[in-house]
Amino acid sequence: MRTAAPYASDPSRVRGRLFAEDESAFRSPFQRDRDRIIHASAFRRLKHKTQVFVEHEGDSFRTRLTHTIEVAQVARTIAGVLGLNGELTEAVALAHDLGHTPFGHTGEDALEALMQPYGGFDHNAQALKIVTSLERHYAEWDGLNLTWECLEGIAKHNGPVTGALPFALAEYSARHDLELHTHASAEAQVAALSDDIAYNNHDLHDGLRAGLFSDDDICVLPIVGAAYEQVDRLYPGLEAKRRRHEALRRVFGVMVEDVIDTSRGLLEGLGSVEEVRGLGAPCVQFSPALWGDLKVIRKFLFTQMYRAPSVVEMRKQVTAVVEGLFPLYMERPDLLPTEWAKDVDAATTDIARARLVADYIAGMTDRFALAQAEVLL
Repeated sequence: MRTAAPYASDPSRVRGRLFAEDESAFRSPFQRDRDRIIHASAFRRLKHKTQVFVEHEGDSFRTRLTHTIEVAQVARTIAGVLGLNGELTEAVALAHDLGHTPFGHTGEDALEALMQPYGGFDHNAQALKIVTSLERHYAEWDGLNLTWECLEGIAKHNGPVTGALPFALAEYSARHDLELHTHASAEAQVAALSDDIAYNNHDLHDGLRAGLFSDDDICVLPIVGAAYEQVDRLYPGLEAKRRRHEALRRVFGVMVEDVIDTSRGLLEGLGSVEEVRGLGAPCVQFSPALWGDLKVIRKFLFTQMYRAPSVVEMRKQVTAVVEGLFPLYMERPDLLPTEWAKDVDAATTDIARARLVADYIAGMTDRFALAQAEVLL
């Protein structure tokens, strides 16, 4: 059995949960976090939330759920090699996209613009709100009552949070200090970088599948071109579909190996998770050279995929859905499910009312939002 590194999060020394409860006799606190996330309603809804392409555009494109599973797999692998706690790493990875709206970043952009007068919208803060408030299944508390360490990882997905806090994050921080000014544990940092690894790889694959660019187009990219060359040397004349798969899995491997090699050096000598948090810089990173290569790949994907004419046209259509539903629900809360309508009616300020409507829309799947728009707009 692999020995935990001194800088790993220790499940026997967790910093507690907001609501005290007896721990399990046969599952660690981080195992329970992971299991509660998997059984959450918001987690199930990820299967019908888009990654880049709207859910109905094809069965083989990534959804938020398949993306999340890929992130968790990568994160668990890296955590194991680095001697970190795999259960905490996996829990944070599984929760990282819970706050996403329908229609991916397009839906988030639309909702964020609509919420500007009411404190804005941020999907990381929304993920924290879901696991601390909006999941309402337990008798003694709202949310999932996750450990401090897991909540920290969700809140600091993009690193320390300073300056003006997103509304939902500020609201929760007033109740429970997650020390937002520090970096998160190494486990949470692994989960965050695994997100980058997963989408850098699968967006290339989905873009190829959608015909937005060709294998020849991406062979000019750093990392990618070398991967195709290696496959062609090993398997000359390989059928195109297999050639693509072999090349892209090598791209995947290059990213994972680079993170492991770079992070080993940065973690060396650290004696505790507290030292990780107080380091003042992330200790799980890509090397500067690989990070430079990934910027080139991301620029290519932005122009050739995220802003491809067909994707832009769909962005317009789904933006109109969010822009139509939000003011309608604000004016007509009776169109909401009974429990939501009751809360909106009871709201004493426009901000409170708007945030409830935003919570409802953010929780929608692509197909449900489209169905609501077809009936109501």
